[in-house]
Amino acid sequence: MLVVAVAVVGSLTVLPAVMARLGDRVEWGRVPFIARRRAEGRSRTWTWLVDRVLRRPLLSVVLSAGVLLLLAAPALKMRTVDPGSIGLPRSLPIVQTYDRIEAAFPGAPMPALVVITAKDVTAPAVSGGVAALSRAVVARSGQMSGPVVETISSDRTVALVTVALAGSGTDPTSTAALTALRTQVIPDTVGRVAGTRTYVTGTTAGSVDFNKTMRQHLPLVFVFVLGLAFLLLLLAFRSVVIPLVTIVLNLLSVGAAYGVMVLVFQYGHLRSLIGAQDVGGVIDWIPLFLLVVLFGLSMDYHVLILSRIREGHDRGLPPGRAVAEGITSTAGVITSAALVMVAVFAIFATLSEIDFKQLGVALASAVLIDATVVRIVLLPSVMKLLGRWNWYLPRWLGFLVRPQPAPAFPEIRKVEVQV
Repeated sequence: MLVVAVAVVGSLTVLPAVMARLGDRVEWGRVPFIARRRAEGRSRTWTWLVDRVLRRPLLSVVLSAGVLLLLAAPALKMRTVDPGSIGLPRSLPIVQTYDRIEAAFPGAPMPALVVITAKDVTAPAVSGGVAALSRAVVARSGQMSGPVVETISSDRTVALVTVALAGSGTDPTSTAALTALRTQVIPDTVGRVAGTRTYVTGTTAGSVDFNKTMRQHLPLVFVFVLGLAFLLLLLAFRSVVIPLVTIVLNLLSVGAAYGVMVLVFQYGHLRSLIGAQDVGGVIDWIPLFLLVVLFGLSMDYHVLILSRIREGHDRGLPPGRAVAEGITSTAGVITSAALVMVAVFAIFATLSEIDFKQLGVALASAVLIDATVVRIVLLPSVMKLLGRWNWYLPRWLGFLVRPQPAPAFPEIRKVEVQV
């Protein structure tokens, strides 16, 4: 937030001052080869591509949307996990020591911690319940095991029982064992003792509870992000269609990034290529973080494109031509920005910790998909098909959005005169 705020302030103060001071000298130092590749400020490559897209907009929409939906399909089976120590690089000396301890003293890598509170946990009834809990744990050798370690606080109001769970700590085996501990073992033993309260924590419980909380609150985040984006675009472009198209396109690019993460880190495709270990799924905090960050990044250059298209529309250009000019005049800037971001995010994928690898792959793939398939193919083809409906605004919303006056200058046209 601070970086964006500083960038906005600089763009409104320092940048105009520097540009005004430099004047025409801002063109000094242009790279010759790149300068020759551009004609009238537009990229020849993107101009050729956008021209082909706009010639067959319906086919372009079907193919590009189909590719994005195909990439996003694996996200429907996304499994989020908290990897704990499994996500740490095994080359670290402290992790190697941890692995040697686990080999010498085998047990669950991520034990569950059962916390029991009462006025006196050493009372016969509570002690009997804890003993029954220990026996029940030992009896369920397939899901949990002993030895069960019990620790009592100095004021005898809290008892901590360590229970070894089967599995790696975040896999389905551990999750099933945790469910059995919470719903069967504890209610049938210490849970029956009056005056006690029992809680279960640990890495497995934290992962399960975090995922549950995220699923419950994710709709609120979606409503806030999408609703705010809709209102801002409605006020900026005086249209209800543009915000809806923007939201759908952003969701497609985010869904495609989710699908790439599942394919690589959950199903294992190309996972060994970047040296990532198997943690059983996607790191639990990344999907929500990715949604917010990608929406901010994509909205940045999306507004730039739409502003150019809107300018062409206000000058009276036909819908297809306004879209073509808006896309081609900004494609070079967007491509350059996307390449910088992809290069930076790709560095994350080379780091040793699995969190950074997943974040780097997700961000790099999302930006690459968004700046190419979405902005160069899907966006212009959709806007070409919609035509003047892009700028539709119901009359009852007129009091919210004040229409801008028409430009005072006519469209400049090339006229050939024979003398």
